[in-house]
Amino acid sequence: MNVALLTVGDELLSGDTANTNATWLARRLSEAGATVPRILTVPDDEAVIAESVREFHEAFDAVLVTGGIGGTPDDVTKAGVAAAFDRELVVPGDVRAHLEAKAERFAADNPEMVDRYDMDLDLDAWASVPEGGEPLLTDESFAAGCVVESVYVLPGIPDELKAMFATVAEDFGGDRTTETLHTPAPEGAVVTTITEARERFGVAVGSYPRSDDTPGRVKVTGDDATVVTEAAAWLRERIETVD
Repeated sequence: MNVALLTVGDELLSGDTANTNATWLARRLSEAGATVPRILTVPDDEAVIAESVREFHEAFDAVLVTGGIGGTPDDVTKAGVAAAFDRELVVPGDVRAHLEAKAERFAADNPEMVDRYDMDLDLDAWASVPEGGEPLLTDESFAAGCVVESVYVLPGIPDELKAMFATVAEDFGGDRTTETLHTPAPEGAVVTTITEARERFGVAVGSYPRSDDTPGRVKVTGDDATVVTEAAAWLRERIETVD
């Protein structure tokens, strides 16, 4: 299963916010056996989001889009996804009712904050989803995410993202499997061995350099678990490894 990641936000492109969501999602998908062939970060621009979603939807089995689904003026992700499919944004009555009840509970639990600040919540914006999309709701997130065909739209706040991804995690999987070796050897010392392993076993072998306090890594990846295990064992016999 090939899954592309599209992370949305001007703050990501300016460096104001680290893109931890892409790293976390890529790791979760890889652990599930899926392949992540593309990760793209785009600005809060409806037309750019629509173009990217359209392109990825045609090219990959699924697309995960994160960020910009709230109710502020720069939250245009759901509008961009709707435009990618030539659909309108709609406000499902049950979703709006869910968020309205949630807002009322928040107000009751936080009277001082409500009294101090003018909480101008556009519930329609928070509840909106592209027409025909399946809403995604969690206790952690106020805004509704959604699934439109094979495009999954999730929040940008990391805790909210993780909670909402958990509701759809079973949709992602595949046959990709990985084994990782740790080595104190510099990358230049393992190039020949890695190249031979690639050719001999038909697997992907990546080398990642050591740092001051961690050893280097040699990562073996393929679609056949038996072959990956054989390749890793072959490499262990030829590369110095550490636990």
